[in-house]
Amino acid sequence: MDEGTHDLWDIRFVNRILNSMADGVFTLDAEGRITSWNRSMERISGYSSEESLGRTCQLLQCSHCFGKTCPSGFEECGILYKEPFEAKECQVRHKNGHEVSVIKNASVVRDRNGKAIGVVETLTDLTELNQARDRAEEARLRLAEIHRMDNLIGKSRAMQRVFSAIRAAAASDVTILVQGESGTGKELVAGAIHFNSARKDHPLVVVNCSALSETILESELFGHVKGAYTGAIRDRIGRFEQANGGTLFLDEIGELTPFIQVKLLRVLQERVIERVGESKQRNIDIRIITATHRDLYTMVREGRFREDLYYRLKVFPIQLPPLRRRREDIPLLVSHFLKTMNEKTGKHIQNVSQSAMRMLIDYPWPGNVRELENAIEHAFVLCNRESIEPMDLPIEILRPGQSVKCGSLPEEPRRPAVRRKTLTRETLLEQLDRCGWNKAEVARQVGLSRTAIWKYMKKWNIPLRGEEG
Repeated sequence: MDEGTHDLWDIRFVNRILNSMADGVFTLDAEGRITSWNRSMERISGYSSEESLGRTCQLLQCSHCFGKTCPSGFEECGILYKEPFEAKECQVRHKNGHEVSVIKNASVVRDRNGKAIGVVETLTDLTELNQARDRAEEARLRLAEIHRMDNLIGKSRAMQRVFSAIRAAAASDVTILVQGESGTGKELVAGAIHFNSARKDHPLVVVNCSALSETILESELFGHVKGAYTGAIRDRIGRFEQANGGTLFLDEIGELTPFIQVKLLRVLQERVIERVGESKQRNIDIRIITATHRDLYTMVREGRFREDLYYRLKVFPIQLPPLRRRREDIPLLVSHFLKTMNEKTGKHIQNVSQSAMRMLIDYPWPGNVRELENAIEHAFVLCNRESIEPMDLPIEILRPGQSVKCGSLPEEPRRPAVRRKTLTRETLLEQLDRCGWNKAEVARQVGLSRTAIWKYMKKWNIPLRGEEG
């Protein structure tokens, strides 16, 4: 390979590298003219290589350019006096006229004597990153909306006490224990505390302790390092670190094994964690909220839950009342669920009839608010009127104590058996006379179908209107 061929191969190799890069890369000569323009620059700017070569970088109209107007001579460019140049986030103008957010970096190329002979610039497109940031912010705002205090609905005395406790808890940084039956809204309480606290701009991380085995839960909470166990192919941070600066909500805390209870106790005492497979201690700054439907005090007395951990968790306990003990809140909750389900389904159901509401109020609600929400959702499937009626409600509300087996339909109520009389021509005539020749009523009286009565009349030549004396 001769020297010319070798140089040509080198150029092609470099061009291939440049065109494979995700970042936009272009070069300027000593006169400030563009000498190369890779494919990513074409995508970011909208200008093809043919349109760009020989022009100055003024065509990008960078918002952080060194001068108010791009210099025509390279010697006038401020980059010569700004070295080392720090990468900056800025805006460049796309060929179509819209602004593109980029991180811009530049470096002066000098010859052996230190004379500037050109510049290499790179642009990192931030469009997707900014869109991801926007989506994350929208999600955070939606989450904050979900966990607003007024999403906990109730005017009862019991709920007013809960609201007061939430406000007090949000103003402090103590560990919270939320207790209540399944479906009472423990996660909503944790969210309301977080989003009304000084930590609201930091993460709220939720972990269901009953959904994971001990080994997986340990890794989920504390993270692990590569090689800590089979399948740990890379380092992974845990939920404690994810929640740093914010709140970690541990749901179903009563399901923790003794081993995890010991590790959690240390976190509460020292506010440090160690990833699985390493001995390095990492400081964390988090608020911990826990929740359970179990009676932890009874579990402590039975030796199934550590006493020292119990008292660490219940620094500030909040007890949620079951729905059956705040029945006056049911109409408010129903109204709220009607509104949300109308928005979700596009229907326009206005209310619940008095008879249906009476059933809802009288029902014991073992599944609490969650079960009530599911009942209204069930009614929305069946109801095509402006008002929900009893027939739209689930079978267990219509007939308390009766549940529907999976895959089966509720049985129709049995009608009282009609004792069938021995039917002769004479008895049929007697029944027709007694019922004013109403064939349907005769059929009910003798326990036959109306069609059968017609057939007997035809068989025995009985006139239809009683002309026979």
